[in-house]
Amino acid sequence: MTDVITLGWRERLALPSLGVPVLKAKLDTGARSSSLHVEWLEVDERADGTWLRFQVRTTRRGGVSAPCEAKAVGRRAVTDSGGHTTTRWFIEAEIELAGNRFTAEVNLTDRRHMLFPLLLGRTALLGRFRVDPSLSYSQTPRRVVPEST
Repeated sequence: MTDVITLGWRERLALPSLGVPVLKAKLDTGARSSSLHVEWLEVDERADGTWLRFQVRTTRRGGVSAPCEAKAVGRRAVTDSGGHTTTRWFIEAEIELAGNRFTAEVNLTDRRHMLFPLLLGRTALLGRFRVDPSLSYSQTPRRVVPEST
């Protein structure tokens, strides 16, 4: 059996497939899906499917990524912690956290009033990580350079 890594309730991670080298995330075992704050979102229908263009806010003080692009994997209803349901676009994003790289579904939404631009939900955490709410920023982040295509 593989050892499960214990993380804190908040950690720094990277989104290499989106060109985001470091981002603060809240790890939330109560949330099923993961949610990423985007500044804007454009939908582009192509022969090979629906593609999304968007920009990620990397810090609360206004740092933003270069424009990102990812193929949509679906659009589904998500109910937030306040009981409000909205329909959101989902993508698959590569995540690097605690020395592990994995792909997880992430929905794109407006989180500008939240403390963390990314909420990492339990489906992304399951089988990979354990969350200890007494810990915070337990991992030393590595600067991830996106792979060139």
